[in-house]
Amino acid sequence: MTAEPEPYAVGDPETALKYAIQHIRGDRVQIVEGVIDPVAPSWDHEFVASSIREQIAGALRELGCVAGSGNLDLPGSSNWYVPDLAVVPHALAKGAGALLPEQTLLVVEVTSESNGETDRIAKRRRYAEYRAPLYLLVDRQERTCTLFAEPGPLGYTEVRGPHPFGSPVRLPGPFDVELDTGGF
Repeated sequence: MTAEPEPYAVGDPETALKYAIQHIRGDRVQIVEGVIDPVAPSWDHEFVASSIREQIAGALRELGCVAGSGNLDLPGSSNWYVPDLAVVPHALAKGAGALLPEQTLLVVEVTSESNGETDRIAKRRRYAEYRAPLYLLVDRQERTCTLFAEPGPLGYTEVRGPHPFGSPVRLPGPFDVELDTGGF
């Protein structure tokens, strides 16, 4: 008589889930409050992220940073985010699989019809909790930009905006850049 295989035992479901989504072929996915969410931005969405990247390019060079949409882990929670844009120091980005929000200088999320509430509420709360120093929310449905700063366990304590598209949005130090939002 052959022995029955032992059932797969997961000692840490958070680790197992985050490991699994990193090994999905083809698609990028994130986990938002325990829900697996495919990341498939439209070209219009990508245009906004690209425009911001271009506008902060000089600051990126001066700061020795890179901007991209790499993975952000939120340990101790069922969250694994793929932001539309995050700015991180070159030294941290090189060879990194995932970083923590507190290791970023700026996180940008651009809303879509399907994820607007997630970006406005859940991600804003979690980015503050995990100490992302600056969170820029580009809300394409409301046609506004809001910059959140001074993170804490209860949320961001400084809110600049919402600024209607077409109004400049000032990114504070270390960027000291005024974003032109007219083309968003």
